[in-house]
Amino acid sequence: MENKQQSNSITKENNAVKKKVNWSGSLIVASLTGAFGSSFLYGYNLSVVNAPSGYIKKFYNETWERRYGFSVDEGTLTLLWSITVSIFAIGGLVGAIIVTPILKFFGRKCTLVLKNVFAVAAALLMSLSLLAGSFEMLILGRVIMGVDGGISLSALPMYLSEISPKEIRGSLGQVTAIFICIGVFTGQALGVPEIFGQESRWPFLFGVIIVPSLIQVMILPFLPESPRYLLLEKHNRSKAEKAFQRFLGKDDVSQEIEEVLAESRAQRNTKMVSVVQLLRTRAARWQILTVVVTMGCYQLCGLNAIWYYTNNIFSESGIKHETIPYVTLSTGGVETLAAVFSGLVIERLGRRPLLIGGFGLMIIFFGVLTVSLTLQNTVHWLPYLSIFCILAIIASFCIGPGGIPFVLTGELFQQSQRPAAFMIAGTVNWLCNFTVGLLFPFIQAGLQTYCFLVFAGICFAGAAYLFFVLPETKNKTFHEISQAFAKRNKVALEMQEMNHYPGERKPSEEQESNFTSSVDNGEAIKGIV
Repeated sequence: MENKQQSNSITKENNAVKKKVNWSGSLIVASLTGAFGSSFLYGYNLSVVNAPSGYIKKFYNETWERRYGFSVDEGTLTLLWSITVSIFAIGGLVGAIIVTPILKFFGRKCTLVLKNVFAVAAALLMSLSLLAGSFEMLILGRVIMGVDGGISLSALPMYLSEISPKEIRGSLGQVTAIFICIGVFTGQALGVPEIFGQESRWPFLFGVIIVPSLIQVMILPFLPESPRYLLLEKHNRSKAEKAFQRFLGKDDVSQEIEEVLAESRAQRNTKMVSVVQLLRTRAARWQILTVVVTMGCYQLCGLNAIWYYTNNIFSESGIKHETIPYVTLSTGGVETLAAVFSGLVIERLGRRPLLIGGFGLMIIFFGVLTVSLTLQNTVHWLPYLSIFCILAIIASFCIGPGGIPFVLTGELFQQSQRPAAFMIAGTVNWLCNFTVGLLFPFIQAGLQTYCFLVFAGICFAGAAYLFFVLPETKNKTFHEISQAFAKRNKVALEMQEMNHYPGERKPSEEQESNFTSSVDNGEAIKGIV
């Protein structure tokens, strides 16, 4: 009995040691610096075009008149502005496509450092466009800035996941989403009239981009590269051990090294599939469709339209022009709080309720917003209801649909399929982003106050699909998730596993162990195309 008590005591102590995770200084600096120069800039560029939109349109008109001797017509001006806003997503699509070979050749950290060449070049082009009298420079700068964003949203999450202990990987992963929200809020704050929201100062809004980029370039090179990249792809055990020691804040990293080596052994039995192969895989048909639907709804549900055109929406709501910049600040604040809240409750409530519930609440508030905008001239307090609805839509989005699609992409696919799945998800994401930014001004002009019913319909379609198709993935193994989709795909789970693990079959327990180890220790981005 005494030996048994001692054994239990030792077990509890070991568990306590395992649960205790040190947030080393290098880990904190790497996550904050990486996010500040990457996801922060992505969020900043989503909102920065909103405040100076009137001044930039005036600049476009004056430039056109100086060149051609007559003012640009309203339709052409709207098209030029829509292209300026939405072409950011085309650059993002390019960045998402080219990031794979860059990551493999230069590594995670160096990719984050080198991509700042795009950010600095874009900042210079956009901030000097007024001085040069060329709106083409502003549009080109938006494209190049999009390339920076496309690289950042792939390289940063991968770097953070590979340098953090698995016990806090979820918490550290939220840094990406939270800094996107902070970036949006910063873009709104700097756009108020007291700072850069004046006709003579709007170029400074784009020049500010250089600051986070330079900070990242000055700090990140002094931090270690991803230890998993060093060990698995560069085969440098010595550097990998030193990197683990700095990030984990301890000398003995033999267990972490062994876990990565186990991942390497597991990958030898897993053939990485290309995008074409994944699209042809019957056993992944419903998983692919689910990711396409969630990513499509993520962009087409209308939130980016609100970010891009907040000032115009508030103006249509009857808010006084001088009050709009300050009201707009509330949207960024609400988004940041909602993103933090989602990160705290996702493991308790699950993915499915947050996704469906978020889309459901957006449908309700889009409907109320439409009624409010339609009747705003009849009741004096209705503009305030419009503001409340916009804030509620943003909160509803960030609680569920704002971050979970990226989580699901990682959970619905086996290790061999995940790189290709992320490329499909990224392509859908950026193309839909471009579509919303380009078409929303015309939808708004055509449908007037009823334009948001289009987004309500998309939210309804997405919620209905997820209600009938998506299983809950919280606390489920990859084997259990595959089993749920195997029934819908009408493919036997045994055949599905044979497709993922060619060659000699292993016991299911060993497969699950190897697969989980691979996921916990980072992803190999190989053979995507």
